[in-house]
Amino acid sequence: QVQLVESGGGLVQPGGSLRLSCAASGSSVTIYAMGWYRQAPGKQRELVATITGGGSTNYADSMGGRFTISRDNAKNTVYLQMSSLKPEDTAVYYCHGRNLIGTRQYWGQGTQVTVSS
Repeated sequence: QVQLVESGGGLVQPGGSLRLSCAASGSSVTIYAMGWYRQAPGKQRELVATITGGGSTNYADSMGGRFTISRDNAKNTVYLQMSSLKPEDTAVYYCHGRNLIGTRQYWGQGTQVTVSS
């Protein structure tokens, strides 16, 4: 079984930066791609960014180049560096992992990010 544990959320002022971390444990060797999704109050969960084991990245267009996803395979950890944060970035951010063919999906419990002055 795989567990994903997020950390790094919190309250930040508009224009500020924050880095989220997600550590995978358990049978983490089965994880091929990892990523981040977010869900704001009253809205559907949406993709933020993903990264494969080989380092290929994919970002949602709406992120506007403000976010950077990275991965440390040795630590089984994925990061999301967020900059120029806006109030509309306020959401619960979820870590996601899947195997190569997508038949197994894993989710973290989420970490709250609040952008407010």
